[in-house]
Amino acid sequence: MEWLFAILGLVILLLAGDLMVRGAVNLSLRVGITALLVSLTIVAFGTSAPELLISVKAIMDDAPGLALGNVVGSNTANILLVLGVPALISRLHTSATDTRKSYVMMLLVSGGFIAMAFMGPITWIDGLILLAVLALILGDQARDGLNHRRSQAADAAEEADRRVLEGLDDIQEIEGVDPGMPWWKIVVFLALGLTGLPLGADILVDASLVIAANFGVSDAVIGLTLVALGTSLPELATTVMAAIRRQADVALGNVIGSNLFNLLAIIGIASLFGDIPVAGAFLSFDLWVMLGASVLLAPFVFAKRLDLTRRWGTALTLLYVVYIVMVVQG
Repeated sequence: MEWLFAILGLVILLLAGDLMVRGAVNLSLRVGITALLVSLTIVAFGTSAPELLISVKAIMDDAPGLALGNVVGSNTANILLVLGVPALISRLHTSATDTRKSYVMMLLVSGGFIAMAFMGPITWIDGLILLAVLALILGDQARDGLNHRRSQAADAAEEADRRVLEGLDDIQEIEGVDPGMPWWKIVVFLALGLTGLPLGADILVDASLVIAANFGVSDAVIGLTLVALGTSLPELATTVMAAIRRQADVALGNVIGSNLFNLLAIIGIASLFGDIPVAGAFLSFDLWVMLGASVLLAPFVFAKRLDLTRRWGTALTLLYVVYIVMVVQG
């Protein structure tokens, strides 16, 4: 029964997150906010809302290991699984995507986060530091985006307006923006999203803690596996569909941006609700796997002729399976 509740909570989270993003994006564009600003704020927050609410709920339920495991596990899954599985379907042309700047930022943030974890529990002070770094990165990305817009010729200005953070595809394609969406529908989407997100998070966290107790494993293990995999499903579904349509060239940039937001925003906000102790397993294994997976991307980021082929996709996917087996076995 707990597994059914966990699946129910996850389904509610995914549906509510999608509804909230659709409603918020269309509302923002209807009132005149630019697509660039929407993508840097509302879309980024909306797509990570399930992970954020799960982490906050876990801390309030005195299960901080689940919160940390959700973020660390999601970052690892984003690289090994969300990039690996689509590459099995179609070559990802990472050589054509310039994500070097964002990738270096991700490595620096990951290294800094690990150092912070070794210094003791992640407190509200650490959270404010993480959020400040996020603000700096978003400001830098916004400045780059505005400079890029100004440099475009008149016939390319509209396209530049629709670009998101490095590597993201057209916001109208990804988020299903409907310029003609009526106001009542926008309100319904927002209401359902804002109601469903906390409901889904509550159901999933409670069920996950029961599952952890029944199997005699820690909440951190459940966070690293069940919850992390579940909250990575939207990214996985998106990149798989893009690979089927032979439009998966931007997947690398999407993963890098998602991992940055997970570490800085989700942990940053969640730590404001309570301290997040870091278990020994994270310090000795899981955090280093996350960093190692990030380092594995370096050749695909910097090499001009190296793409993620089926061979690489197989390797990444198998690495994720091995990692999950090692986590579950303790």
